[in-house]
Amino acid sequence: MEMNDDIKDLVSKLTEKYDNTGQDVKAYLEGLLESDFVPYWNYINLDTLLTLQKPKTKYPDELIFIIYHQISELYFRLMLNECEQITDKQDISAEEMLMRLVRINRYFSIITDSFDVMQVGMEQEQFLKFRMALLPASGFQSAAYRKIEFYSTSLKNIVGKDFRQNFNEESSINDMYPFLYWKAGATEIGTGIKTFTLRQFEEHYDDEFIALAEKLKGKTIQDIFNARFKENESIIKMLKKLDQNVNVNFPLQHYKTAVKYLQRNPDDIPATGGTNWQKYLPPRFQKRIFYADLWTEQEIEEWGKAWVEEARKNF
Repeated sequence: MEMNDDIKDLVSKLTEKYDNTGQDVKAYLEGLLESDFVPYWNYINLDTLLTLQKPKTKYPDELIFIIYHQISELYFRLMLNECEQITDKQDISAEEMLMRLVRINRYFSIITDSFDVMQVGMEQEQFLKFRMALLPASGFQSAAYRKIEFYSTSLKNIVGKDFRQNFNEESSINDMYPFLYWKAGATEIGTGIKTFTLRQFEEHYDDEFIALAEKLKGKTIQDIFNARFKENESIIKMLKKLDQNVNVNFPLQHYKTAVKYLQRNPDDIPATGGTNWQKYLPPRFQKRIFYADLWTEQEIEEWGKAWVEEARKNF
């Protein structure tokens, strides 16, 4: 078959590409000729993927629990992919910023809506049995979720609300880091002692988290918005949606699931990681807001309140 002009043009471009790196395009073409076609199952490593679910107990519904969390972590990775592309570009356009924020919100909406997989998709009796084999592991230990917070806003905005007044934009990362809101979520209320779950998490991730926070200081999504896009209504809308997704919708769905499986008046069943989930998860208790300047005083005052009260009524 005679090569048409399009194929000749592609061969010419390939030759130029490999010549620029001192390599022989002919060798690569011979390699391509010998290569097998890639089927779907090999491309996504399906056989390996399906071996990554390793239940610790005999209860079938533990598989649901594992797969939901694995899916969530993959979506978190997709969100971080977008966060990285926003913050790595010095000259990101409004159009690209908006596109990537839409993607992040779409991913968050998917994993929030799919929380029903656990909320109504597991037998309670099975859950209360297999959860005991997971100690001290907890969804609290999701590093990707914390990184999304670091990318989204100034570190002072994710400091616990009782300590925020002690810091400002000039405060050092090392000074603020010990007071991040989620640390209190895995600290025993009566004694102030850190749970083993928190100590594990800190030992594994503290250096990485602090390095990321240092890298992002002055370069977060919030910083980019404040510097360049404060008048862009479409971006404002997406940032407010991101605020709701991260700080209200997702933790609330987690809270509603915890209420269903763990709340037993007058005594609540503790979470697997020892987190004080009753105070840690409800949005109205944390008042964690990335973009406070975009909300009215009344909206901030009532942050998440109606959602939590509705959750208590439903369960």
